[in-house]
Amino acid sequence: MSSFNSLFLVLILTVALLPIALAEPGETIQALLKRLDSKRPSPSVQEAAAKAVLKRLLPGYVSSFEFKIVSKDVCGGKSCFLISNYSPLSKNGTEIVVKGTTAVEIASGLYWYLKYWCGAHVSWDKTGVIQIASIPKPGSLPLLEDEGVTIQRPIPWNYYQNVVTSSYSYVWWDLKRWEKEIDWMALHGVNLPLAFTGQEAIWQKVFMDFNISKEDLNNFFGGPAFLAWARMGNLHGWGGPLSQNWLDQQLTLQKQILSRMLELGMTPVLPSFSGNIPATLKKRFPSANITRLGNWASVDADPRWCCTYLLDPSDPLFVEIGEAFIRRQVEEYGDVTDIYNCDTFNENIPPTNNPAYISLLGASVYKAMSKGDKDAVWLMQGWLFYEDSVFWKPPQMKALLHSVPFGKMIVLDLFADVKPIWKYSSQFYDTPYVWCMLHNFGGNLEMYGNLDVISSGPIDARVTKNSTMVGVGMCMEGIEHNPVVYELMSEMAFRGEKVQVLDWLKSYSRRRYGKAVHEVEAAWEILYRTVYNCTDGIEDHNTDFIVKFPDLDPSNRSSALPQAHLWYSTQKVINALRLFLNAGNHLAGSATYRYDLVDLTRQVLSKLANQVYSDAITAFQQKDAKALNLHIQKFIQLIKDVDVLLASDDKFLLGTWLQSANMLAKNHHELRQYEWNARTQVTMWFDDTRTKQSKLFDYANKFWSGLLEGYYLPRASTYFQYLMKSLQENESFKLEEWRKEWISFSNKWQAGMEPYPVKAKGDAIAISKALYEEYFGHKNRNI
Repeated sequence: MSSFNSLFLVLILTVALLPIALAEPGETIQALLKRLDSKRPSPSVQEAAAKAVLKRLLPGYVSSFEFKIVSKDVCGGKSCFLISNYSPLSKNGTEIVVKGTTAVEIASGLYWYLKYWCGAHVSWDKTGVIQIASIPKPGSLPLLEDEGVTIQRPIPWNYYQNVVTSSYSYVWWDLKRWEKEIDWMALHGVNLPLAFTGQEAIWQKVFMDFNISKEDLNNFFGGPAFLAWARMGNLHGWGGPLSQNWLDQQLTLQKQILSRMLELGMTPVLPSFSGNIPATLKKRFPSANITRLGNWASVDADPRWCCTYLLDPSDPLFVEIGEAFIRRQVEEYGDVTDIYNCDTFNENIPPTNNPAYISLLGASVYKAMSKGDKDAVWLMQGWLFYEDSVFWKPPQMKALLHSVPFGKMIVLDLFADVKPIWKYSSQFYDTPYVWCMLHNFGGNLEMYGNLDVISSGPIDARVTKNSTMVGVGMCMEGIEHNPVVYELMSEMAFRGEKVQVLDWLKSYSRRRYGKAVHEVEAAWEILYRTVYNCTDGIEDHNTDFIVKFPDLDPSNRSSALPQAHLWYSTQKVINALRLFLNAGNHLAGSATYRYDLVDLTRQVLSKLANQVYSDAITAFQQKDAKALNLHIQKFIQLIKDVDVLLASDDKFLLGTWLQSANMLAKNHHELRQYEWNARTQVTMWFDDTRTKQSKLFDYANKFWSGLLEGYYLPRASTYFQYLMKSLQENESFKLEEWRKEWISFSNKWQAGMEPYPVKAKGDAIAISKALYEEYFGHKNRNI
């Protein structure tokens, strides 16, 4: 065996053979697991599903592997996979046998074999294309030593998605793209995915049974790109109404998604009723106890989309609607799950902090679920306990968490990678919970993470005395960024001991690029200690000034200058970029190398732009027109240069986002609506007035080619024109006039239909080298 494969084997055996101190779930969780196991399709169906994943992934290797479903008894009652050599030698080409307790375990075992025995890496790009680096040819796959390897899950579940991922990332997907994502889930061990697509069609049917017409729902559902927040009761009507085409197409898609998840042995998490209702229900049921919630994020509390209605849980109608919704889902999809998501008061404060009321709320939510499905379990995002911690004190938390029978609620410790609630709440007051990595807000693109926490946090939580942890989870708001973070986090579903991150990164870089290159390994060590070592506890919304341009009147000296989030030495990361570039001759053929190079170059230049912006503001305040002009020109040029850089890789294009929206449209009206939704979400986001920009502008900012040149550049240029004019004419900065102009520009851009490129252009390596020389080469050694 080569030293390369030996290194992988040492790593994998460390996982498989070290003693694992398992935290036993309570009897109710064990009963739930048995019940869910009974819902899974037959072994033959799951084996065929796993084989189909292999065929889509590596069509030339189908005969090289044999897959088999085995009982949990093989692994002491736990979920597991087993990898071994095929014996005796097969005449039909079979080399490796992967067994697993579900098709997900088989797919995970396949991927672990490809990673740690073949040195292969599997990655998905923005359009769902699979890229595979370095795998031996069929007939020459590496064999395992002795009896092979068995790997157990130390905890039952690997959860996936945030309730807003469906809007920030999945909203425009078709079945082909979903198929790629579900394959990715299976290979990465996800067995508890959120399944929220198409629920508006279910709600339409339910509300019509309560005498609410289709027309009445036009102002209830949000537009396609804003459905997540309409579902949570943060807004209504924004970006809508939804066409019947959309509702029908999404329901069909949901059934296809569920079918694929189920045949792979996954347990989908379906939505349930939280009390969010259309305004018309108040007219239909005038005696119902209905309250109107406060303003979430509308500029002037515009009633057209602000301040949704909540049906009080004490009202009998609450349980009636909740039960009807669960039953309608069962009617449409079959008996596919017992786990339902419900998030009460997501970023909305309850009308009272009375624990008795809160307990009633929780009991009513659960009663509605359980009347629709007698075995229902409530899965709740724990975000509210962090976001509204002033409200959710121990009495209020306990009231909600203990409002249902033990084992009938599972909490997602959503932000455990930064602000773990389990540590400060006695394990959610003995409630089963999932240790989750939130990591990303708004689908922003920024190199960021804390690999040490990911590699140790779930282990620490699981082995803590009286731990109630039952899973790990990835709960990012948006996907398709920071692949290293998600690769490591997904492995924690199967790891019983803490990971030695530097050793893991060395093997990761070899797999990702197909070979070992010293400069790249050295660069990754720097990134591990800088970019991927964020310990300041700040929510990492990308605040780089190119994409999150400050709304600032620099004439007002009493206002603090904006500060972009920075947690590392920029010079060290520039050195990492230099090392990456030095490896270009060795790795030019690697698509994953080129992606990482573009991303790292973007990261370095965006931080430089932050400093250039600050220098420009300082020059303005010092009344130095010459310096101000130099800094303005440099900032503008940086936007142009970064746009060219991003255009060299398919994964950084605005055009693919817009194209995917347009492809779902059935007519011209839908085409304009979907394009507006897609453009608005990544720019202004929510409502504005002539002089007040949205409170959420740039929340979902993106480093995408086309968006920089077409949107961020004109905005910055306009601002700096006002800034220079203010200095030249010795007058205060006209903040309101600037706002009028850029808001008007933004609204026109949001309503635009001009096409943007959907294919990359330019040589990523050459462009990165040129930009490094331009900004950090010999003539800039003082930077």
